[in-house]
Amino acid sequence: MTIEEAHAFFQEIRLTKAEIDIAKRILEEIRKRLKFLNDVGIGYITLDRLTMTLSGGESQRINLATSLGSSLVGSLYVLDEPSIGLHPRDNNKLINILKSLRDVGNTVMVVEHDEEMMRSADVVVDMGPKAGEHGGEVVFNGTIDELLKHPTSLTARYLNGKNSIPVPKKRRKDSEQSIFVKGASEHNLKEIDVRIPLGLFVCVTGVSGSGKSTLVHEILYAGIQKIKGGFEGSVGKFSSIKGDHHINLVELVDQSPIGRTPRSNPITYIKAFDLIRDLLANTQAAKIRGFKSGHFSFNVPGGRCDVCEGDGFQKIEMQFLADLYLICEGCKGKRFKQEVLEIRYHGKNVDEILAMTVMEAIGFFSQFADGKRVAKRLQVLDDVGLGYLHLGQPATSLSGGEAQRIKLAHHLTASHTEGKILFIFDEPTTGLHFDDIAKLLTCFDALVEAGHSLVVIEHNMDVVKCADFVIDLGPEGGDAGGRIVATGTPETIAQSPNSYTGKFLKEYLYKSF
Repeated sequence: MTIEEAHAFFQEIRLTKAEIDIAKRILEEIRKRLKFLNDVGIGYITLDRLTMTLSGGESQRINLATSLGSSLVGSLYVLDEPSIGLHPRDNNKLINILKSLRDVGNTVMVVEHDEEMMRSADVVVDMGPKAGEHGGEVVFNGTIDELLKHPTSLTARYLNGKNSIPVPKKRRKDSEQSIFVKGASEHNLKEIDVRIPLGLFVCVTGVSGSGKSTLVHEILYAGIQKIKGGFEGSVGKFSSIKGDHHINLVELVDQSPIGRTPRSNPITYIKAFDLIRDLLANTQAAKIRGFKSGHFSFNVPGGRCDVCEGDGFQKIEMQFLADLYLICEGCKGKRFKQEVLEIRYHGKNVDEILAMTVMEAIGFFSQFADGKRVAKRLQVLDDVGLGYLHLGQPATSLSGGEAQRIKLAHHLTASHTEGKILFIFDEPTTGLHFDDIAKLLTCFDALVEAGHSLVVIEHNMDVVKCADFVIDLGPEGGDAGGRIVATGTPETIAQSPNSYTGKFLKEYLYKSF
């Protein structure tokens, strides 16, 4: 039974007077809590659903419903991107819930990039002016009407229309080559047949719980992986997948960490550190001392600090308390031996290079003929909006969105020897500002222009309007979903009378300020 069905059941339950006297208080609590869960937009979830299968947005909304059920007042609620995974249709439900928390005497603070959420807030605090070292300031603090008039706020420029993400002047033509999924019936999918045209930017949309992740992750991705061989995970139910021979590889670019130790960092992932280590090893001072490229790595013994093994800190295990991390006494956090730190490339040693931001490093390496390859490799990180990251920033300190964009940068820099690839992204705009979304879309176009195919699960209408082809699932979530509502260009979806996505897409396609 879904939450929505359970809510209706307990609302309509018929009891004798004696039973009502016994169960009155319990029934009130059950009805109230089910109503809160339904109101936050997750009425499609079944009561026996395991928490480990919930998305981050669903988990956050369940926590929100729990807070509502506690009836606290005088509390401060802090929510980080509560609109994750939420279709624009359900945004108003979430906003009304937050307002009801405010109205009973609480303070609600929301970290959010959603336009509707910003316009509904009583006070907006705009941080910036840019990211990383170029941010960290309060650009604006006031009402939304005052923000719209702010002369320098980048957020204001997008909200008032001075900056915008334009609709493509020309869409790519539908490809003759396609992947055909027949009889997809996992979870709530109703034995649907789906065509995914290749060589295009394809968006899969629909309300929460309509079956998007099931179709793309459990059937399309897992099914092709199984066909290609070497996939040991579970695959959703479907009759057949045809057309997979048109691609050489399928890649799921998710928000999982790029590394699990502090020795992993952005430039090791995109293979730029290999080039930097070669430059250091080719200096005259390194050759005199017999240092090779490996001496400038903190992943292998040789040049790294022997005390902390290249971590830069030492872990002190506390039996009954949280572990302590102290700066390494041997290298003072620099991660390399002193003799290695004495080797300099145009005045910079390996520690100083790793301390640079991506933008600083691009400017530094582009000055020298042998450094231009490094600058070109790093430029892709700046192109995906990560110019503020430090080259040596530990992977463990990166957000999910940053990790995903680093993976995107890696694929943009990788050689195309693997042939044609089908890239899959799930909610890539999570945690992204309007300006970052514009950069992301440019990178998506670069992948498609390189001959690859792109499938993106997304609710952000600025992304959907820029797609070449849209697959809209629904019409509702849960058992009332799992069907194809409409397919075609964004303009076609916008004209569909049964599509919730089309209703909102129409506003974005023909938006005027």
